[in-house]
Parts: sequence; structure tokens; C-alpha cells
Amino acid sequence: MQKMAELLGLRDECGEGTSGAPAPTGSCLADNRLNLDVYPDGCRRFLQLFKEQQGEVVQVEFLRLSSNDCLLDTTLGSLPHLKCLKSLVLKGGHARDEFGSYQHGSLTSLPPDFGTLRCLTHLDLSFNRLSTLPSCILHLPSLHVLLVSHNSLVTLPKDFGRLSKLTFFSAMKNQLKDLPQSIGELSMLQDLDLSENALELLPEEVGNLHNCTELDLSGNRLSSIPDSLANLKSLRRLHLHSNLLVTVPASLASLPSLSRLDLQNNCLRAIPAEIQTLPFVHIRGNPLGETEPSPQAGLKSLYNVINSCISSGSFTVTSEGCRVVLACGIHFYFPPGAASDPLRICFRSLTPDPQWVKLKHHDVLLSRVLELQPHGVQFQQEVQIWMPYISPQTPHQHEVVVRTFSGQSWNDLKTRVKWKRKSKKCVAHCCVLHFSWFLVVSRLVQNECKVPAEGTLLFSSVDPNIKVIFPPGVTKEPRSVKLQVLPVSAEEIQEITANAGCRASPLLFLSQDSTVDFLKPVRIQLPLPPGVTGLNLDRSRLHILHGDLEGQTWNDITSEVVLEFTHLYAVFEVTHFSWYWLWYTTKTYIGGIAKKVYERLRLYQVNFIALQRKKDPEQVLLQCVPKHKVDPVLKKLQDRYRGPEPSDMVEMFEGEQFFAAFERGISIDMDRPDCVDGRLSFIFYSHLKNMKEIYVTSPVDRKGQAVKGQVSFYRGAVPDSIPEDATRKRKGPDSLWLATLPIKLPQLKPRWDENPSPLYGFSFPPLNLGNAETGYLTQANLLGIARRVGADWQSIGLNLGLTYQQIERIGYNHREDLNKQILDMLFSWAQQNSEDPDCVSKLITAMKESGRQDIADEIEAIIELGRQKYSESIRRVGLEQESSTEDSAIAMM
Repeated sequence: MQKMAELLGLRDECGEGTSGAPAPTGSCLADNRLNLDVYPDGCRRFLQLFKEQQGEVVQVEFLRLSSNDCLLDTTLGSLPHLKCLKSLVLKGGHARDEFGSYQHGSLTSLPPDFGTLRCLTHLDLSFNRLSTLPSCILHLPSLHVLLVSHNSLVTLPKDFGRLSKLTFFSAMKNQLKDLPQSIGELSMLQDLDLSENALELLPEEVGNLHNCTELDLSGNRLSSIPDSLANLKSLRRLHLHSNLLVTVPASLASLPSLSRLDLQNNCLRAIPAEIQTLPFVHIRGNPLGETEPSPQAGLKSLYNVINSCISSGSFTVTSEGCRVVLACGIHFYFPPGAASDPLRICFRSLTPDPQWVKLKHHDVLLSRVLELQPHGVQFQQEVQIWMPYISPQTPHQHEVVVRTFSGQSWNDLKTRVKWKRKSKKCVAHCCVLHFSWFLVVSRLVQNECKVPAEGTLLFSSVDPNIKVIFPPGVTKEPRSVKLQVLPVSAEEIQEITANAGCRASPLLFLSQDSTVDFLKPVRIQLPLPPGVTGLNLDRSRLHILHGDLEGQTWNDITSEVVLEFTHLYAVFEVTHFSWYWLWYTTKTYIGGIAKKVYERLRLYQVNFIALQRKKDPEQVLLQCVPKHKVDPVLKKLQDRYRGPEPSDMVEMFEGEQFFAAFERGISIDMDRPDCVDGRLSFIFYSHLKNMKEIYVTSPVDRKGQAVKGQVSFYRGAVPDSIPEDATRKRKGPDSLWLATLPIKLPQLKPRWDENPSPLYGFSFPPLNLGNAETGYLTQANLLGIARRVGADWQSIGLNLGLTYQQIERIGYNHREDLNKQILDMLFSWAQQNSEDPDCVSKLITAMKESGRQDIADEIEAIIELGRQKYSESIRRVGLEQESSTEDSAIAMM
């Protein structure tokens, strides 16, 4: 092999290699490998080696040659002598024509004795001019991987099934019109790629590929697919997009391993319900079509699916009505006649802002905010909405409702909840006559009634022992009364007060829709605290506490009311409503204790985590996790991330703001929309993901050493509804600090952003993706995005629509520089799609489909900031125009 290396480095007659410099032998020869496709004269070098060192050449196991080489035909005759050959690559695409397009290789056939290569397991003949598959390939008994993509194949041999050991077959980008029945004999096949051909029918035998895990049939002319595909029990990914499918078998929904079903850009007009409910189905780009009969009047019902991997979009509703399903799980039903004229509906998913989304006491937010426009348009019939939500942890004492914003206040809608077994999601269902903002919350169970002049009885469904009795004559006009109960266990009371003698009844909250007190006293029945009965009751230890609406003050009203007792209950009378609480204790000043307990009941115990991605330590995941969820979250992340142990436990309120600050030599992009004074802003919601994944940098020179920094968490703005005492406790020099976790950036070579030329030698015209109204992504924004991509660039490129050939070429052109690969991929795509108004949405979708939610969130934040700036500029211009008009009018007077 040493002699072979010397021959590979031979200079030509001018004393230099073909490229004008000595050939880098290490890049083409490694042990028993010959990588000669990197040389324009690779075939000449091979022939010379074969002539002078045949004994060593025939021992080669891995060989790569370019089929664009003019000496390829001569070289093919020598290949059957390489009896040890395991992998052979004879690909084209190594040269370009005058228009910059890749040229296919000259390979049209293989020598008959090629089938004697008994050890060959991998054969790549992509980017050539094969019109038929050489018959000698069928005689390769050990072949596992066969690639013939980007050729001109019209058909496959009838006995193609002879390749019984084949596990991977790619024939994408050919002209195949049909498949042989023998394809079903490939029992070991795991990956089959037949995309971008001319297939019109599939044989039933395809269903015999029981080991197939990925099947790509996209970009063909299929109008239907056989039911036998439901036999592919190992199938994980099925790509059927860009065909002519009118329907798909409902049996596909029963595939146990399926995790991705792509039906985009077809002619689907009948989508089985089983397929509709799959959480991983993608059906964007299909025309509206008739669905299964609707239970509503049996009238024509239309079905449309919007890909909501992006946070906003739109669809059109006609007088015929329709069903709309967003890929995120939100459903709409517009009955026929709901809209008299065609109406364009715009939807948008928003991050809840505590300054706007005002939660009531003990409310728990279960979803993001859904905005539906146009606001205020009155539908002729009620529109039904189904919103998925995260199931709350306390279902007995809480209930789930959809809450809507009227423009001035939030109101709860009549809501029904349902558990969808197939998708394993909870959904909240409501009906509305107009659109605005919607969210899902968990609130204390609410019982209500209409109190007439004759009086009535109201009791709690959480604790039927709690009753409110309204006597006759209590009111002149009927009024609505609501009752809510918060059970408090004896263990909670003892833990908070550190006093085993303190006990309390459930908390009772009463409200009404009138500001006028009742005309007669209302009788309230509360159960005695746990362990207290009429037999052992000490009346001096029993206290009735009245709390204001915000629960910030608790007054002992025992001496102001008449208390009656039974064996199990205490009964008293009031004329106005608020919080009421029955306590049993030896303490004299019980109001302060009750305030402390009430505050703690609204606090969540949480831990902070700061993890770094194993493949890219500069990518940091920050999350605030409720204490009981820490272990499951860490277990889920441990394969991709590493980092320190979670922080010590701290307490936070629902909707409380906090910040993360990177310190000691670590910094972040200060232009981020969620960055305030150099700190990353968070809002804690106990049932939502309080998580951000960001890219950190260091101004410190890391060429010689690692950077040992840290991230600290600090409290932010205190919600208005937090008790005053809690606010006072947080004042002081260390009151804002919550926790600190270490972050270590390893020693790295300089990144491209440290180079004076940020585009690292690439030259592109200025870019502005998007439009003024929705916000732009500029060249600087794209460069910031590129810094975060890392090793996922190939997956992102494929989801952006780049071909395998383009990805492979980018990887080859910059094979020793990951940064250049990322820049070439991202900026080349941006340049080609700069005129596409939906290019930003496609970029966000590609990031999410590639598992990079962090980058998708970053882009959405940039776009949202752009929208805000655009709206502000429009308002400023409008004000200036009005001002100019007024000045002109004054001048004319």
C-alpha cells in the first residue's frame, strides 16, 4: 500500500499533479480504501495503479470513482478483478455544464462479469445515464445497499426480487412507471425510496415488505395506494406527498410503528376519520373535499387541514360551511350558513402576557392564546371550536373552561371537555358567534344558580356538605350567584403553620352579579375542621374568617355573626359575599396565619435546569420545572443534553416573571426580542413549558482555554394579585436572586462570526425575506440563525426543500468546515426563495420538523417584533398625517 500511495502522488510530466500541486494521498488512500473521485483524472490513476501494483489493488475493499471521467469505460473492465471489493461508488455529478448544472455521468451499463463480485455489499450508481438496470447486478449475492437515483430507468427487472439481502434501495428521480411484483420478495428491505418517478400504480406485493421502516413514494402519479400497505407493521415514515391521491386507506391508522404520514399536495377529497386524528399526519396543500357524513343535519360538509407548524395562517369559509383542522390539534366546525359570504379567517398563536391575560385566584393556564380574526364579525350560526390543552394535576377540585377576551375583560364560555384516546390529548369544546382571543384555563369548580325572590338553595359539587340557603324575600330582582370551594388538607395546614393544633375547613368563595347586598341574611353551612365534632368542640378555639376579594386581608368575624353548631357543621349568616374560612386553633391572632397559608396555597415549588447540547455546547437549554416533574424532564433530555444538577427548590406564583442572566464571560444576543437589559425574560406557568433554548457566546478568547461561566435566575415583576406581604418579603439586597448554575464553554476553534468576513467568503446580494407587514428576516438575522444550526443542517436543508444531491454537494464542497456547510445551505436557499412571500413560514416549519423548536421560536420572535415595529410606524404615520391636516386647516382659517 505504501507503493500505491507513492503512485497516487506522482507528478505529471511538468513535475506537478493535475491540479498544479502534489496530490494529497492521505485524502484518497486509507488502508484498503481508494477515494479517486476527488481527482479529475481518477480513472487514469486507477489504471496506472492496476498496471503497476495489481497484487495490492485487487485487495482494495472500498473504491470511489467519478463516472464523469473520460476513461470510465476502460476502467470498468478491470473492476471484476477486485474480488475483495465491498463498496463501489461510480457516481456522476462531479462536473457542471456552462449553465452551472450538474452533469450526469457517462455510465450506461456494466460488464457482464461484474456479477462475480461476491463480496460487494454497497453499490452507488447515482447520477448516470442508465435506462435499464444492468442484469449483472442481480447476480450480486451479498448486495445490501443499492443506489441508482438520478438516472433514466423506466422499469425494473421482473426478477428484481432476487436481491434477497437488499436492505436499502434508492431509485429516486428516475422515470419508473411501474414496479415488478417480485419487489415483494425483498424481505430484508428496510428503506425504499422511489420518489420523483412516474408511478401510477403499486403492486399489492409491496405489502410483503414486513421489515420496511421508511417508504418514500412522493412526487409520483399515484391516484390510490393498495390496502396491503397496512401490513407493513415496521413502517415508521410513509411519504406520499405530491401525488394525485384522492383518498387513502383508513387501515394506515392502525400501523403500530408509524410516526410520520405525509399526504401534502395531493387531491384528497375523502379523508377517513382515523387518519384525521393522527397527530403526525401532514395534509397541507389539498383541495377542500367532501368528508364523511356530518352529524349536523347531514348537509354538505367541507374539510380542510392547515399546517400549523407555524404560529399563524389563514383559511377561507364559504356559505357551504366546512371543518378546519390545524395540525397542532385545534378544530373548527362552521355549519352551513354560518357565513353568508366568503370570509377569510386569520389565526395566530400568541405567548400569554400576564399584563394582559389576567388569571383569577387559583387559575392555572393550560394553553397558549389563540387569536381569531376578523374580530367582532357576527356569524349567523354558532361556530364550534375544539382546543387541545394540558391536563391539570387536580381534576377533582378544578374544571377546565375556554376563556375569551371581549376587548375589555375575559369571560368564561360554556365548555365541554373530552379525552381523545387515539391522539392521547384532552380537548376543550365551546361554541361562539364571533371571534376574538381564546385560551384554556383550569379554575376552581364553579357552581352557580339564579336566585329568585322566592329564595333557593345552592350547594357545592366538590363538597356537598357546603350549602348556601337563600330565604324568601332575599332579593327583589333575580341575581346570579357563584360558589367555589378550595379543599385544604390537614397535612398542608400543619406543614405550612408548623403547628399540629391548627385545622381548617375548605375555603369558600361566593360572588354575585349585583353590587347591592342581599335584603335578608344568607345562611352558610360549612363542615367543621377535620377531627372536630359537636362532642369535642371548644367554641373558644373556633374562628370564622372573612377575606377580601384579593385574599390579602383576613378578618376574624366570629364575634360579629351568630354561630350555630350541629354534630358536623357550623352555620352562620352574612349579607355580602367574599371568601369565608373556618379555623380551629389556640392562636389568638389567626388572621396573619390564614394570610400565610393562603399565600402558600398559590405558590409552586420549582427547580431551574441549565443543560448544554452534547453535540454543540454553545446551545443552552434553560427551563423552570415544577418540582414533581424534574426527574421525568431530565430523563427525557439526558440523551441529547448534559449539565449540572438542578437548582435548589424555590417558590413561584402562576404568571410570575423571572429572568436568566449569563455571567462570568458568557453572553447572549442582546437584540433578541425577549432580552431585557441583557437578561432573558420568562413567564412562569405551571402547566406550560417554561423553556428556552438559546445560543451563547463568549467575548473571552477561547483559543487557549475553556470559559467557566454561569447563568443566574432572578425574580422580575411581581403580579398584581400577589399578597402585599409576599411583595414586602422580596425586598432587600438578595431578594431578587433565585439560583445560579454553572455553564462551561469548551476550547473551540474560531467561529465564522469571529472572522472579519462574516459570510466566510460567500457573496450574496442583500436579503430581506418576508414583507413589511409581517416583518423581515435580514441578512444579519440569517447569520444569527446560522450560528445556532450546528450538526442539524442537513435535516434542515432537506425540510427546506433542497434535494439530496444539493445537500451532498454542499457537504462535499466544504467537507472540512461545518460553518461553511451551514452558510452555503442557508443562504443559497434564502437567495432562491427571496421572492416567495411564504418563505419565512417555510423556514419556521423546516426548523420544527427538524427538531429545532428553539430556532423556530427565535424566528417567530424576530417576526413578531417586526410586526410590532411596522404597526407602530403605521400609527406614527397616521398621527403625522392627522397633525399635518390639522395644521393645514388652521393655516387656512
